[in-house]
Amino acid sequence: MELQQLRYAVAIAEEQSFTRAAERCFVVQSALSRQIKSLESELGVRLFARTSRKVEVTPAGEAFVEQARLCLRAAERAKVAAAAAHGEIRGSLTIGVIPTVTAVDVAAVLGAFRRSYPEVGVHVRTGGSDEFLRRIAAGELDVGFLGLAEGVTPRGVQMRELSRERLVAVLSERHRLAGRHRLRLEDLADEPFVDFPEGSSGREQSDLAFDRAGLRREVSFEVNTADLLTGLVRQGLGTTLVAPGLAHDVPGCVCIPVSDGPVRVEYLAWDSFNPSPAAQAFVDAIPASSAQHPC
Repeated sequence: MELQQLRYAVAIAEEQSFTRAAERCFVVQSALSRQIKSLESELGVRLFARTSRKVEVTPAGEAFVEQARLCLRAAERAKVAAAAAHGEIRGSLTIGVIPTVTAVDVAAVLGAFRRSYPEVGVHVRTGGSDEFLRRIAAGELDVGFLGLAEGVTPRGVQMRELSRERLVAVLSERHRLAGRHRLRLEDLADEPFVDFPEGSSGREQSDLAFDRAGLRREVSFEVNTADLLTGLVRQGLGTTLVAPGLAHDVPGCVCIPVSDGPVRVEYLAWDSFNPSPAAQAFVDAIPASSAQHPC
């Protein structure tokens, strides 16, 4: 059994096509098919059920491919570790970035990292904190920038706090409360809200704050991006609570401190068991900070 056969098997399972798998692996289809046939003969099982039009992974194939992925990761880690022992940082680095990071300038950090470690292939994924935590634990993500409610401490990952801020209210400049210098949650309880989807970590911060205050609110609009969030507020469709760094200088809106508003904590998270040299270098390149953005 060879690593190349493992790569072919994983590619076929993910592409569900021998043709596309061959293109992905930069090999002619006949050579890929011969290697898979040889592998199946060695194992004594069929990994793929195929016709001229369709390819499906068999139960034996699913079990094999799952372990093949682990073997390929281990082989890649062995190469990277050998290079790191020789003083070279290489390999790949996959970073998850939530759309509401304010503690660091992610673009600047990535630019500096690329200049310092040009041999590392960097990949960026966007999404939510909960998703990133699952993917880090599963070994699918190396590092993640997270935003969590105060007091939430996930297990299974190592985390460094980057900032801790109380969320502020963002309202249209035409809103009846726009002239206030400070608000409380009860002032906003009867207002329609724009927020992130229910169940997401971005939404959890505000939900917990209203629950603890014994208040109920109505979220009329659920969105996934900060720009759309503030855009709907600017149109007078609702109000929202966000980190001060996202609220500052939003055209057509005002941001007002909320004395009992939720506290949001930004973290850098990574694999607590065995981070790759590239992941460790990235973590080491980001200092802890205490970002404060005036409203």
